[in-house]
Amino acid sequence: MDDELAELLASGERAAFHGRPAAGVAPLQRAVEIAHSAGRDAEATAAVWLLGVCLAAAGRYGSAATVLEPLAVALPEEPERRLFSSLAASTMASISRQLGRHAEGRVRDEVALDVGHDAPEARFDALLGLAADAVGLGEEPEAAVRLGEAAELVGPRPEWWRQRVRVDWVAAEVALMQDRADDAVARASAAVQLAEASGAPRHVAKGLLFQGVAEVQSGALDEAAGTLRRAATLAESVGALPLVWPARAVLGALVGESAAAEAASCLAAARAAVRQISEDLPSPLAQEWLARPDIAALLDG
Repeated sequence: MDDELAELLASGERAAFHGRPAAGVAPLQRAVEIAHSAGRDAEATAAVWLLGVCLAAAGRYGSAATVLEPLAVALPEEPERRLFSSLAASTMASISRQLGRHAEGRVRDEVALDVGHDAPEARFDALLGLAADAVGLGEEPEAAVRLGEAAELVGPRPEWWRQRVRVDWVAAEVALMQDRADDAVARASAAVQLAEASGAPRHVAKGLLFQGVAEVQSGALDEAAGTLRRAATLAESVGALPLVWPARAVLGALVGESAAAEAASCLAAARAAVRQISEDLPSPLAQEWLARPDIAALLDG
């Protein structure tokens, strides 16, 4: 049983961070069952968090929230379980941001920071999440402060490739808020390079999305189109719907005049991804998602 559980957890982790997230769902569901039946609480909480990550990365936000919520609201005494409760709250905050609920994301990240303050990994996720919340709320000074706090945690830990990639993502967003498009391009490009070296295609795709948006703002439109094509194609190859729809939507708008057929195809793919995301949300939240101004404009375009 120990060998099977370890392999299931390893398979799920590979899918979450180095492959197709949906491929991790079945192994991690099985890992949760085995761990619970054997009374292996530590492995069960790790599997639950990884399962939530896989579901969210695939755009199955409703399913991810159902899995993560019980863990995110728990206040266990054991340090390892508190770590995963905090990570679950941070992942729930990320889902809130993806749905456009940045104030809700901030509340969840504050909970994550409180629960996991003694664990560097959890503290990092919460602080970087708070920076991303502030970006979404248009609070540039707060975003810069929280980003700096998260980056400081990463500094002495060269093995934290995933955290370094994510710092560069948010740094690119903050640079765009400060009208420093060239700096945003550089930070996003650095994220892409590190994600490529780490064998993390979903992270590469997200870095390319940030890079493409920054290139648009810098005026490098031809480069942006190529970057966004790479982002969309890679996101589609790993089934990362949360990256597919913005990459295809921005690319479709960008090439609308120069390549009408490609633009139409891109916008159709973006709309399909948006609708697929809505299918996994509870009805009121699905309606809210589809009525969000940018989503509604995409669907009505």
